Amino acid sequence: MIEETKRTLPDWMRKRMSDGQRFMVLCILAGFLCGLGAVAFHMAIHHLFEWLWHFAVGRSKWEFAAILLLAPTLAGLLVGIVVGNWSPDAAGSGIPQTKAAYYNKGGKISGRVGVWRFVLGSLYVGLGNSLGREGPTVHLSAAICSRIGRWAFRDPLRVQSMLPVGMAAGIAAAFNAPLSALTFVFEELLDNFSMKALGGMVVAVVTAAAVSRTILGEDPVISAKLALDYQTSAWMLVALPLGLLAGLIGHLFVRSTLNLRGFFKSRRNLPAWVAPMAGGLSCGILGLTAYYVTGMMGDARNSVFSIGYESLYAAFEYKLAVGILGVLLVAKFAAVVVNYASGGSGGLFSPTLFLGGMLGGLVGVGLADLQHVWGWIPYFPADTKVIGGCVLLGMGAMFASVVRCPITSLIIIFEMTGNYSLILPLMAGNMLSWSIARRLQHVGIYDALLIQDGVTMRRLPAYRGVQDYGKLPVQTIMTHQTYSLRGAESPAEVLKRIKAEDKQFHAYPVLDKNDGLLGVVTRYELVDGKDKESLAEVVKEQDVLSVYPETSIRDAANKMIARNLQQVPVVSPADKKKLHGWLTLNDIARQQNVVES
Repeated sequence: MIEETKRTLPDWMRKRMSDGQRFMVLCILAGFLCGLGAVAFHMAIHHLFEWLWHFAVGRSKWEFAAILLLAPTLAGLLVGIVVGNWSPDAAGSGIPQTKAAYYNKGGKISGRVGVWRFVLGSLYVGLGNSLGREGPTVHLSAAICSRIGRWAFRDPLRVQSMLPVGMAAGIAAAFNAPLSALTFVFEELLDNFSMKALGGMVVAVVTAAAVSRTILGEDPVISAKLALDYQTSAWMLVALPLGLLAGLIGHLFVRSTLNLRGFFKSRRNLPAWVAPMAGGLSCGILGLTAYYVTGMMGDARNSVFSIGYESLYAAFEYKLAVGILGVLLVAKFAAVVVNYASGGSGGLFSPTLFLGGMLGGLVGVGLADLQHVWGWIPYFPADTKVIGGCVLLGMGAMFASVVRCPITSLIIIFEMTGNYSLILPLMAGNMLSWSIARRLQHVGIYDALLIQDGVTMRRLPAYRGVQDYGKLPVQTIMTHQTYSLRGAESPAEVLKRIKAEDKQFHAYPVLDKNDGLLGVVTRYELVDGKDKESLAEVVKEQDVLSVYPETSIRDAANKMIARNLQQVPVVSPADKKKLHGWLTLNDIARQQNVVES
């Protein structure tokens, strides 16, 4: 296989260039292809939704409603069918899948996953569902770079190193914000700053951003032209309540998404297409409700559907009343949660910025209205520029709360405005929001999604460091697929079976006929009790120590050491007989070794 890969390289590249030179050339190629892919994805979503919207607007009232209900529902059905049968990794935003591929699969992402990501993301968001394009663009770009790496390199580390390149190029092209692309990769994927990683990423980012700007124009995707001459003023203290609100609402958003997603995943008896289709229908209902309730004029009415940046532009210009901002905030919040949790194909970047913008506009316009009516809000001039500043501060704070990349949340606003004049209130609001969200839930949303899917988190660098390590929930390192025994089996039968199947572990969970946990039996107890009729008799009246998935590793380790146990079952908090996983001291020691290395 290695030799076959080597023969695919051009002779001039293989013979005349060093490994490092070849890597830089391929980063240029990667940036070019990722830029083209991101632009194509952007245009596919934009033009498909524009066609859908104008097609619906030209119809009668009932036909209009029917189209905007059926289109996102149909998109959800198609996503559900494809994800359930051919490409499970094409669901969600793609950033968790990219992280799992980087750390658990050596940077390998199938090219077929990239194709499905493009097709399903274009259809799902383009037909009106309320998710974003940036996360899927990252996954698509990572798939492109993974394919390039496997074509060009024999060294597995080189293949793996192509994924950060694709991730950075995808963000740069999707947002037209190259500095934010670099910081996002370091904060979310690598979790540390490395000059070794920076060179190739910069080359790819520059190339991808150049491609995007050549085709789509020089401005960022969200351009805030109002923020050109802000000067330090007392009104900027609004960043503090905004940071507090964004931290709380961002936490509510993350918990709502994870809880509803867990609910859908627990319904294993339902066909795979039911949840995404229900999510699409829900988005249609929420979008139409917001459309009719707000009574807005023009294309800004469609903001709950698809990307929805029209309302952000209107909010910048002080054109939206408090009631409209509130309706859009609530409706978009619910639509994004339902779309993502039900298994749709789309990201969270754009929705997060939208929610933050609506929150900032709501606070800014509310204070401005109070100033107009009562005139007792000191130092808060009710003008367009100040309201636009509140919108930007809300966007940054919500991004820091949900995505948990505080440095990126600062730089991305800077790149949208082109100056540093809001940097002080942004720093205050973003860090406050990030601190609150992190305090309420230690694990960020992308890692929490991986945990929910049962993906091992042992080697993710976001968990390196002794302090963070001890606070992690045990579900990040436990074994999800356990080898269990049945209470009705006899110890003699079990001893023969585990030897034949080469499953000779130190201990095993024992389950009843309904999969309820009866106890834990060690291999030595099996030998000592081989004359007994059943395992249920061996573990009868056993005082079983168990832990919950959310129990911290430190607490679990202390309990195990106190009881001199090498393993414990992980059970549901709602039902201690429901086995979720298996935790051993070896799992804890293995994670500790990762921390120390």
